[in-house]
Amino acid sequence: MCGRTRCSLRADDFPRACHRTTAPTRLLHIDRYRPSNNVSPGFNVPVVRREDGSENEGHVVQCMKWGLIPSFTKKTEKPDHYKMFNARSESIDEKASFRRLLPKNRCLVAVDGFYEWKKDGSKKQPYYIHFKDGRPLVFAALYDSWQNSEGEILYTFTIVTTSSSSAFQWLHDRMPVILGDKDSTDTWLSSTSSFKSVMKPYEESDLAWYPVTPAMGKPSFDGPECIKEIQIKTEGNIPISKFFSRKGSVDEDTKVEHKIVCHEPVKTEQTKDLSEETKTEEGDRDLKPSGSSPSQNVTKFPIKREYDSISFDSKPSLANNDQVSANPAKKKEKAKTAADDKQPTLFSYFGKR
Repeated sequence: MCGRTRCSLRADDFPRACHRTTAPTRLLHIDRYRPSNNVSPGFNVPVVRREDGSENEGHVVQCMKWGLIPSFTKKTEKPDHYKMFNARSESIDEKASFRRLLPKNRCLVAVDGFYEWKKDGSKKQPYYIHFKDGRPLVFAALYDSWQNSEGEILYTFTIVTTSSSSAFQWLHDRMPVILGDKDSTDTWLSSTSSFKSVMKPYEESDLAWYPVTPAMGKPSFDGPECIKEIQIKTEGNIPISKFFSRKGSVDEDTKVEHKIVCHEPVKTEQTKDLSEETKTEEGDRDLKPSGSSPSQNVTKFPIKREYDSISFDSKPSLANNDQVSANPAKKKEKAKTAADDKQPTLFSYFGKR
């Protein structure tokens, strides 16, 4: 859809933007036009249409209100310009409000750019869409006239939309029918040619867009701030399940891995006994009441059991190491003491003699 545009063009810019430079052009009710950075339905916007009774010769730049009011609307009814500010190209030749306008009431709308909102949950972020080179965008449109109870004739128009282009789908599923060259504008204004050929998404790569302030969502908000690019804060989306994940189970797996790595120097038999003890401890832990957390069980029982078993198994090896690494001086002292402790025997007495 297209429900907000920017139009700051001058009156003489409209014929050039719509490639209407060869035929004579006249201005009608152009004094009602007020350039704005934030144009919404109900605003007076200049449109380019064919001169009455002419075919490809002579055009009129006429100021009309955006938001179609069909001519068959009751004269006493209050006009609502938000009901039909867009017309879907897929059903434009089926609905009575638009079908009767196709032969002679086609027109062109030239703007600087338009706004579209990107939905992100409950939030909506507006983007400004424009041509990269700054030239005006030209939309296909239909117009009608309606007379109220006071005899005043009101001219209104609606912008034709189509499905989004491949590059635009991420932002919205609809976009205005953009007529990018003279041939397409000629085709749309000509009542003799088939309009279906131009009712398609604009697939060229010269469209650009960027985020703007959400404040421009209010029609009363106008000024250069409407098209000033802003920086969007990107926050990482953390699934709510992360807040309820079992941290103990992750720590448990990590600790088991660290145990295996740290105890590699231990003998194979000791490692096997240690792993069996750990498995037994885990089986017993599963049977315990759920009141104790997994992280507490891992810290309190397996680590203590493991420490005791390692300390116990390590004592013999430490003793052997002490014997091997004993001081040589202490060895001599022990040998001397052992010799002094020997008592003379009867055989040694007779042997001497």
